[in-house]
Amino acid sequence: MDVAIVGAGQAGVSLATRLRALKHDGTITLVGEEPVAPYQRPPLSKNYLLGDKSFDSLLLKPASFYDEQSIDLLTGRQVTGIDRVNQRLDFSDGTTRGYDALALTIGSTARKLPAKIGGSLEGVFTLRSAQDVDAISASLFATGERPDGKPGRVLIVGGGYLGLEAAASATKRGLQVTLIEMGDRILQRVAGTETSAFFRDLHHSHGVDLREGVGLDHLIGTDRVRGAKLSDGSELDVDVVIVAIGVDANAGLAGTAGLVVENGIVVDAQCRTADANIYAAGDCTSFPHGDSHIRLESVGNAIAQAEAAAGSITGATEPYVAKPWFWSDQYDAKLQIAGLNMGYDRVVTRNGTGSAPSFWYFHGDELLAVDAVNDGRAYMAGKKLIEMGRTAAPDLIADPGHDLKLLLKR
Repeated sequence: MDVAIVGAGQAGVSLATRLRALKHDGTITLVGEEPVAPYQRPPLSKNYLLGDKSFDSLLLKPASFYDEQSIDLLTGRQVTGIDRVNQRLDFSDGTTRGYDALALTIGSTARKLPAKIGGSLEGVFTLRSAQDVDAISASLFATGERPDGKPGRVLIVGGGYLGLEAAASATKRGLQVTLIEMGDRILQRVAGTETSAFFRDLHHSHGVDLREGVGLDHLIGTDRVRGAKLSDGSELDVDVVIVAIGVDANAGLAGTAGLVVENGIVVDAQCRTADANIYAAGDCTSFPHGDSHIRLESVGNAIAQAEAAAGSITGATEPYVAKPWFWSDQYDAKLQIAGLNMGYDRVVTRNGTGSAPSFWYFHGDELLAVDAVNDGRAYMAGKKLIEMGRTAAPDLIADPGHDLKLLLKR
């Protein structure tokens, strides 16, 4: 069986690797649009933006791996169409390649600001690829050459985890950072007020001008951005803008091919699309979770779902059941998240040693998720409870003197 994988990110590499581990002995073709070998994306807004990591350190696998595993890695190649009848991929250069099974691991694309409000000005960036970060870094260094000798001024649009990570990295580089979030609070879509408050205070303590309930009206500049007018009427001098307003699933290729697309490429519990010969995994997919479909943007899901798709391709029938986990590094705070807090009606706070709180989300008596800051034990205890389908008494969780290991023995 010849397997083609379109999308050479974390999910694509994980799927190809798992296929070989499952003793798949047919051809494997891994296709990526970027002209470089597959690499990790989480460090982009952290160590790579800070300059603490080289690009080579981000590589998911050494170059020799693909030859050793007989994986035909095609970089800098764009798939423009899927011929489902003839089971063939069409490339932008006019070439084609056939497949017996096809896997789409094409990830997501960062949303951009509209051109009419200045999104196309020089100095305005999204943060999704290594190329993006290289361009941002070049501009950040340039801001250090301001005639008035003051630090360069960075505006970050969006108060989700990516925006906050970028704010921390830019601040560490000695830049003057303003972050705006049009919602009532940062992290409103993904976390409770307690987690938002912790990170609001953290960024304030590092000098970030963090403004909630404030959006962007438009950017100011002719060719290059030089300022921003905000929704509250205020204006800022700006040298660089980093846009972190979310991502959209890369589902256009699937939609054009006639596959079902609803907030991503719709797959079943075996990671199969509406076409029995086409699978999908990672950020681009909408998959069954409980009584509904969800889409997750995380490394953990990309790896686990890709490995499940490899199993399905090679004949396994076990359904994919997501066990969501996430993390974010900002300054000296490491946030670890287990579970999904959708539908919570109560948050219980546990104050660990030092600056190490954890926030536990409940719906009624059911434990849904935990946000743990600098407390790996709280994270692991919450993760295990959620994965076992168990809960714990809120008063025991809130008691910092109660050993969390005991919760797992009940």
